[in-house]
Formats: sequence, C-alpha cells, structure tokens
Amino acid sequence: MRRFAKTRRVIFWEEPLEGVAGLTPTLQSDVCTESGVMVLTPILPPGLDAGDRDEILKGLLDGAMAAIEGDIIRWYYTPMMLPFSRHLEAVCTIYDCMDELANFKFAPPELTLLERELMAVADVVFTGGYSLWEAKRDRHRNIHPFPSSVDRAHFAKARTHRAEPSDQAGLPWPRFGFYGVVDERMDLGLLAALADARPEWSLVIVGPVVKISPEDLPRRPNLHYLGGKPYDALPKYLAGWDVALMPFAINESTRFISPTKTPEYLAAGRPVVSTPIVDVARHYGELEAVKIAGDPHAFIEACDQALALSRTRGPWLKAVDAALSAISWDETFARMNLEITRAAALRSPRLLANDLAAPVIRPSSRRKPFDYLIVGAGYAGSVLAERLTSQLGKRVLLIDKRPHIGGNAYDEKDAAGVLMHKYGPHLFHTNSEEVANYLSQFTKWRPYEHRVLACVRGGLHVPIPINRTTLNLLYGLDLQTDEAAEAYLESRAEPVERIGTSEDVVISKVGRELYETFFRGYTRKQWGMDPSELDKSVTARVPTRTNTDDRYFTDKFQNMPAEGYTRMFENMLDQAGVTLELGVEFEDVREEADYDRLIFTGPIDEYFEHRFGRLPYRSLEFRHETLEREWFQPVGTVNYPDEATPYTRISEYKHMTGQACRKTTITYEFPKADGDPYYPVPRPENQALYKRYEALALDTPNVQFVGRLATYRYYNMDQVVGQALATFRRMAEREGRAVIAAQSAARAVAAN
Repeated sequence: MRRFAKTRRVIFWEEPLEGVAGLTPTLQSDVCTESGVMVLTPILPPGLDAGDRDEILKGLLDGAMAAIEGDIIRWYYTPMMLPFSRHLEAVCTIYDCMDELANFKFAPPELTLLERELMAVADVVFTGGYSLWEAKRDRHRNIHPFPSSVDRAHFAKARTHRAEPSDQAGLPWPRFGFYGVVDERMDLGLLAALADARPEWSLVIVGPVVKISPEDLPRRPNLHYLGGKPYDALPKYLAGWDVALMPFAINESTRFISPTKTPEYLAAGRPVVSTPIVDVARHYGELEAVKIAGDPHAFIEACDQALALSRTRGPWLKAVDAALSAISWDETFARMNLEITRAAALRSPRLLANDLAAPVIRPSSRRKPFDYLIVGAGYAGSVLAERLTSQLGKRVLLIDKRPHIGGNAYDEKDAAGVLMHKYGPHLFHTNSEEVANYLSQFTKWRPYEHRVLACVRGGLHVPIPINRTTLNLLYGLDLQTDEAAEAYLESRAEPVERIGTSEDVVISKVGRELYETFFRGYTRKQWGMDPSELDKSVTARVPTRTNTDDRYFTDKFQNMPAEGYTRMFENMLDQAGVTLELGVEFEDVREEADYDRLIFTGPIDEYFEHRFGRLPYRSLEFRHETLEREWFQPVGTVNYPDEATPYTRISEYKHMTGQACRKTTITYEFPKADGDPYYPVPRPENQALYKRYEALALDTPNVQFVGRLATYRYYNMDQVVGQALATFRRMAEREGRAVIAAQSAARAVAAN
C-alpha cells in the first residue's frame, strides 16, 4: 500500500474495534507521515447484531467517502467487508484473496456466499499463492497468483544484529524459533514431540495466541512463549535463533497457505524446517536451507540437519540469496498495478495511465486501435507479436483462451516444486541457426539430449529409435558394426511393392516382427486406427539406426530453456507494443477490438465455423503424478508400445530440466479422440478437406493463418518458430514496398 500511495490516495479500512457500552460509533483516523496511507478504524459499541453493525459501518464509510473526489478503486482482503460497502461505485474492484478463509476456525457461515458475490463483482482477483490460485482459477476469468514477497534488507539485519531482546537473551543455545499467529494452524503435538526429543534445545514461540485456549498449548521447560512482537523487532529475535521453524498442522486451514515467513526467515540467513506445506515445497523445496518433513521423527531429524547447516556459511547461503534476489515487493507492486490498470481501463476507456498507474505501467484496452490482433499466445502468435512490435513498432493485441502464455509448451512448478510441462514433454531441438539464434535472445540454455526407452516383452527396456543396441538386447545378438546391423535388418525386411501407408514404411525397413513389437500397438493407441490406414508420413518420422547412437534426436542444437519455456515466453512478450489478454475467446473480442489486421493461429476450420465439417484431430489426456522418491525411471521418456497398456508413454521432467529435488513428477499420456486438438490425422481425405479451408483462407483479406492448427500440419517447435519468422519477413517486405510506393506517390504530387 505504501507503494500504491506514491501515485494514488490510499485509505486502509481496518476491522472494527469494540468500545465501551453506550459509545457513539466513531471513526478513528491515522495518517502515516512516511507514506501518506490513511488508516481508518471504526470504533463500535459492543453487542450489535449483524444488521445494525453493517448499517452503522455503511454510514461511517459514506461519511468518510463524502470528502473524496475522483474515481474509486475498491480493494478487498475479506468478503466480510462487502455488506456495508457493496454500494460504492468503483472503476475497479479487486479481491485480494490471501487465504482460504472459509477453512479457518470459527469462519462465519455467510463467508462462502459473500465470497461468491465478491467473485462475481470483482474485476480482478489476486491470490496469496499458487495453490490458492489453482483452487480458484476456474471461478474467475481474471485471476493471478502473487506469492508473498519479502523486505530483504529489513530481515537481513538478523545476520549482523548482536543485541538481543531481554526476554530471549537468557535462553540456552541452540535455539529454534517461530514467529506468527499461534492458532489452529500450528501442530501443537509436533511442537511437544520436538521439545521432548531435544530437551537441551530452546524452542522460542513469538506471536499472539488466537482462536485456541492458552491452556491447550504444550508446556515444557524448553518451550518459551514470548507473546506478540512488533514487525520492527522481528529481526532482533531472528538474530538469536539457529534455525527457524514452521510446524504447521496439515489440515484444511493450511491447505492453501503461502507463508510470508518463509522468505523472511531465509533473508535473515536462517535455515528453515517446515512441515509439507504445498507452496513452501513448490517455491523453496529445492534449497538446501529448507528442510521439509511430515511426521515427528522426520521433522526432528530435519532439525538436526538444519542445526548442522546453520553452523556453516557455505554455498547454501549463496543459494538462498540467489533465490531471494528474484523476489521483490517492487516487482509484486508493478505486476499488480498492471493488472489493476488493465481491468480499470476495460471498464472505463477514458482512464489514462497517469490517472491510475505509476508511469512505468502501460494501460491496456482492447478498444484502443491496434495494428494487429493475434489469436493464440503459443509459439506462432508470440513470435509474431514480438517481431511486429520490436522490429516494426506495431501495436499488437495478443489473446489466448487459456489462462497462460506459451501454448502447449507452457511449464510451471507443481505442488512439490518440480518444474513440469502441463501438456506433456516438450524437447527443443533444431538444425536451424536462425531459429536457435532468435530464441537465444530470450533465454539461456541447458544442454540436453533426449533419450527414450521402449518397454517391451513384459519389462525389457531397449533404446528407441531402433539401433544396434536394441537389436542386441532384443535378440541376444552381438552385432559389432554398422554393417552387421544393416545386414541383419535387411534379412528381416519384407519387400513391399508400393509404399503408401505407415505399415508399409516400417515392414519394408525392419520386417513384421519389429513392426509389431514397436510400431503397431503404439500407433493404434496414438491414432485410434491401424498403421495400414495412416499416411506413410506418420512412421517415416521415426528413423531406424545401425549404430549405437541412442539419442532420440540428432539435431546439432539440442537444449532446454534454463528457466523453463514459460519464462522464455515472458521475456519474448516483454515488449512495449504488446497488450496481452488471457482467458478470453476470440469471439469475445472479434467485434469489440479495434484492429487493422488479424493473425489467427487456432484451428482453421474453427475460424470458418466448420463450414465444410470438422477437421479430425487426435487429442491427449495427461495424468500427472508426484512421487515421494528422487527418480522414477532411467531416462526422460519410456514408451509402452503394447496394446494392453492404456497409455503410450511416461515422461519424467527432472531428466529434462536438470532440477535437483527430493521428489519427482511423472506424466502418463492417454491418446483420445476428443478434447483439445493436438495432432492432425494424416489421411488423404483430411488433407482434401483442409485444402477447401485453405482456399477460403487465401480469399480472406487482412487475415494471416499461421501455426500448426491454422495450417493443419504437425510441426515441431522449431518449425513453428521458423514458419512465424518467415511469415514476418514477408509481412515486413510487403510493408516496405508499401512505404516506398507511398513515398514515391508523395514526391510525384509535390513535383506536380
């Protein structure tokens, strides 16, 4: 709020306080001299019923707002404030959902209904962490996760502070500490078990006891409850701890929490031991300084490890500082400010950047004129948005019906902190220097060469594509040279008079037995039809080798984005001319937006409202699982080509990302006929149908169709990027000619 107060007037309405009986309701006002934030605290007489209370609060609020001129933004931390303020006219309403309040002890029964109402009227919703965002993202079209940030400089004082508070100074070492509210979210049994197991340790609990009786707290000689302390004093207490604790109970009230104290403890240079809170594991679980344990025995053992770590100042502290360097209240403020500006501008187009936002924030409105509307924020749409804005200075409105950028390449950290691909594994490989150099502007790379095994004959794992090692393992051979392997494959190959199908391709190369072992079942599952019904291009993509090269791809450039695909797309789209809207359908903006030209990357038949019928696609269903083990399989992907297994492959992401994590996440892939379109079905009649749509596209002025779905082709990622870059070059050349022609015409007019 202090940051918002630099460009806006901020009024912070506090929870009401109860005064004495007979008190006339009043509004206590306090203005922070440093920031200018005004804090208003209602003082009410005791014993009011809910109706009277809300009516009094409404009157006090109206009195305060009568002196305020200009537009109002309503910002709610709790739906319980809605009954007395729902009548306020606002250019933007924000619901900042910090916790799942309905799961807390003594939550009012009306809270759920009020939250539903607030969700309906809010223009933008923020959540206090990713778990909460995942739980609520389907309930609002414009919702964004904002995990807690940290004032690093404030808490870093604990690293050098020497003078201790008097109520802590005399406690024996070593010391393990916790600060925060002590309520139903704390695992009191775990706290008692820790105190009993290590009686020589001092356990320091700083914070008020709320919603539970002080009599319920475990009492031990080495357990010290020091009560609540002001924010400014927290580094002084932290300075006197060896290890910081987060002994949260795992229950409904902690299911979605994202504790602010995690980065604060780390900024103080203290190792942290936590129970398995989802967002703690997600954001900090990779750090050596953060130990996560679920049961008392494991928690005590983790405390032993953290204590040993605290007595060194080695690489773990550098890793902490590196992780915290990306966490900033300024960044959080800027991102929130941007979303507020966008939401307010959509409701009131007259609002300008200076009315609502700090100068660094660009307002967005689909009603302002754009040079291009681009549908789809995957590779094709994002590359063209970046090129058109950065190279030609165009104004681009980029939309996507999904709530994220990156298309199918989107990746994110799951609840265990594992960076995984939501839509199955994406491996970047290319022989194109142009494509590699282009993407290298937006990411650093991690070298990675993908390897795949096929599970056959009841559990035998052999390399795929078929190579010499595959043949030796499968048949108990000892082929030593490429020539020997080639001769062996030739001996098994069966002549095919005319190669027209996928079955023909494989049988003519390796024979029927290898075809049935590796290709027939996999293809039937993947495509829902026999290889004899599919175009030869399907299996022609999979090579057969006679050497021992077990890489799945042989491209000269094989790498993974060092920080993931999503970060690469974020960097790509960080352009002044790009306005991004997510979670919106093309139909929502088709008529409303003001644009000159359209670039469409969605299904071409969808654009033309399936005039000639639907183009057939195969889809995929993904089942993601996180396992309590470091590794699941020896390579990134294992194929299951037998027809009895319902899935086609299992992928394990840590092989691809190089991430170090105590858990691992895998994905099962189940091909299916319906769902999001992934693979065009390669049959002659489908190509003929596409050609009819292509003819329509060629006759549609000012619309460019780019990408897999728009051109009904299966492209690798690098091919889509290459296609988008080639499309941009043609657009730039045409624009260049138009400029030259316009200049020539102007000179001719001047001469006459």
